Amino acid sequence: MVRRPVAVVVAAVLVVEALGVAAVNWFLGIVVDRQDMSLAGLDPDMMSTSSKIGGIVFGLYFAFCGLVALLVAVRDRPPAGFGRILLISAAVVHALLGAAAWGLVGWHAFLFMVVVLALIVLLLMTYDRQEGSAAAEPRDAGPQDEGPVPVSGPPAPTTP
Repeated sequence: MVRRPVAVVVAAVLVVEALGVAAVNWFLGIVVDRQDMSLAGLDPDMMSTSSKIGGIVFGLYFAFCGLVALLVAVRDRPPAGFGRILLISAAVVHALLGAAAWGLVGWHAFLFMVVVLALIVLLLMTYDRQEGSAAAEPRDAGPQDEGPVPVSGPPAPTTP
């Protein structure tokens, strides 16, 4: 089966991406802090702090997505509830970042985002809920439908 290795690879990629995103944003915060320049009147300390906070928040988001993927691999069950929503949102984020990366960074970043998007979608599709659910199993045959049930009552009047 391909399900567990895909989930482990997704977990590893998301954790590495979380560390990378946090490190890049932290580095950008340090660069902004050391330049001591204002951008359109914005406070440089505020820009530096917000870059570091954004890096931590997105890093934790991707790390949590990686944890959900790791739990899917360990349990060998599909993600349910909040975990499934979290992985779907990570797929959407990677699609949007891939579209932005093509124009801003280049095709290498776009390719990375598309590969991560494909891995997340593959994880979600290989753990399809209908595969092991009761919906896929045949149901017990109930009473057969033999057409409309006649209504009992007085006989219908006949006309000559």
